[in-house]
Amino acid sequence: MLRKPAVAGYFYQSSRDNLTNQVKRFIDVDVNIEKTKALGILAPHAGFIYSGAVAGALYSRIILPESIILIGPNHTGRGASVAVFSEGKWEMPNGIVEVDSELALSIIGKSEFAKEDTNAHTGEHSLEVQIPFIQFFTTDFKIVPITMMNTDLEVCKDLGLAIARTIQETGKDALIIASSDMTHYESSVSAKEKDQKAIDKIITLDPAGLHSTVRKNNITMCGFAPAVSMLYAAIELGASKANLVKYMNSGDVSGDYEQVVGYAGIIIS
Repeated sequence: MLRKPAVAGYFYQSSRDNLTNQVKRFIDVDVNIEKTKALGILAPHAGFIYSGAVAGALYSRIILPESIILIGPNHTGRGASVAVFSEGKWEMPNGIVEVDSELALSIIGKSEFAKEDTNAHTGEHSLEVQIPFIQFFTTDFKIVPITMMNTDLEVCKDLGLAIARTIQETGKDALIIASSDMTHYESSVSAKEKDQKAIDKIITLDPAGLHSTVRKNNITMCGFAPAVSMLYAAIELGASKANLVKYMNSGDVSGDYEQVVGYAGIIIS
């Protein structure tokens, strides 16, 4: 199956040249930046005008491997509760990206909840918007796209461990990207306070703590379940530290600090 882009021309520029130039504006070109061999990252997924600065700073600081596992929330409500796009290609303005079927099918086989499903991915933007930043740095990669509707802790842990064990078994060089924005449509002051609680749990590599903190404090972090899964996987793979690269909110772009969306870029290694 060839998946067509769902939000080209809306969240990001739809032509190759314009998209490359758009991404380039957000990339940190400091030659002294040390790139990290990350196990996982938390990346935002808003329109590039809003979250591009965080995404650019984040992707400028990591080494991108041959296999990239993308986990994001299911915003459309379609498809399986944990939906893996297991074979085919994704068409993007900057080129076609192949799905890593070997990894995808192995993850499904090791998970109680993950299912083969393309319908969940048809109109979903949270994974698609990561690809232009990846393609800016490399074209030599394959993806495993996964969306989540079920946010139960048991499901998050199951998926994370299935991913980790697949990486261990195949020996592939892989990065796990959890796609999430932070607090939605609260004041900047409130968003920063809530988001810091979630960020603290990620920084301390506490997936269960992140899960409970988000629910207890009503933090509208749309991709908290993907973040929890990513943390479980990274810990299983030997993660020992996490680093907040950048945090901002939509008010820093629009000037409206009464109703903001927060964005965080975090590296787990």
